[in-house]
Amino acid sequence: MNKNEIAKLHYDKNAKGLFFNLLKFSSVFYAMGCEFKNFLYDHKILKPKKVDAYVISIGNLTTGGVGKTPVVAEFANFFKKDKNVAIVSRGYGSKKKGIVSDGKEILLKCEDAGDEPFWLAQNTNAVIITSPVRYLGAKQAVEDYNAQIIIADDCFQHRKFYRDLDIVLIDSEKKFGNNCLLPAGPLRECIRNIKRADKIIVISKNIDHTEAFDYIKTLEQKFNKKTYLCKVEPDICYNIFDEKELLNKKEKVVAFSGIGQPEQFYKFLKEYDVVKTLDFDDHHAYTQEDVKVLEELNLPLITTEKDAVKCKTLKFNKKVFALKLKTHLNFEEILKND
Repeated sequence: MNKNEIAKLHYDKNAKGLFFNLLKFSSVFYAMGCEFKNFLYDHKILKPKKVDAYVISIGNLTTGGVGKTPVVAEFANFFKKDKNVAIVSRGYGSKKKGIVSDGKEILLKCEDAGDEPFWLAQNTNAVIITSPVRYLGAKQAVEDYNAQIIIADDCFQHRKFYRDLDIVLIDSEKKFGNNCLLPAGPLRECIRNIKRADKIIVISKNIDHTEAFDYIKTLEQKFNKKTYLCKVEPDICYNIFDEKELLNKKEKVVAFSGIGQPEQFYKFLKEYDVVKTLDFDDHHAYTQEDVKVLEELNLPLITTEKDAVKCKTLKFNKKVFALKLKTHLNFEEILKND
């Protein structure tokens, strides 16, 4: 069973069978480890390390596909207007850890930096640092770049690092999947631990946000925490090798992606004539062999911006387009009293 099949299982509320039962059994031990770690921090037996900057943690309770990376970029760009901002990421899938961007120049190639840090470097003017120990990455940002705001990417479970504002993101459609902990479900820890968060943001990747507004009311009643909406909507599809060229909506295309929840990406393409979709594992490292497979139908290709940063290093005979997304956040509301 590959990663995509496991992901489907994680969001199947009717999942059953021997394999699923084995995963649920393993989840018991995973839960014990999570709760023990949280107990140590909750009772101050272990204490997080601080840096001399205002730290905002942006994370989630579930594994990939929530839409965290564009939200991190929006926060960085908001604060960058009058503050020195650094984004510290674990750098999943990166070959090299360290400075991805100094805020002026991108210093690592995509294959070395990892797709998400590289995309952040392209779409913000913040310092981007990858470090498995977020505290050390943040410390470097403060000491070497005078960072005043640290955005800790995917840091909700990383309790070794102190944060001033803890934000949790939840997908309005996928929610908590089958409500099981890893490896049986997508949950990284028990849902009740959302109580640690200061604020909740619901990500609505849709055109109609009615369901998201209803879900916000449910979350506020259940957790007694102020919950906000982030609208993520499709924008344009541009040629990744010539950004001035836009995709004609009547043109037949093949769509592909290597992200956590590809279904929502394909939904965004409903106005385009997509004749086939191809799924790769999340954070997939594309090769020329993949290009051959993708070009078999002899049609233009369309993918996500996260995948596009990796595809730019390869040789394509067909045009490759990327779907740009618009992210809408009300920062005045979210940051009120903070």
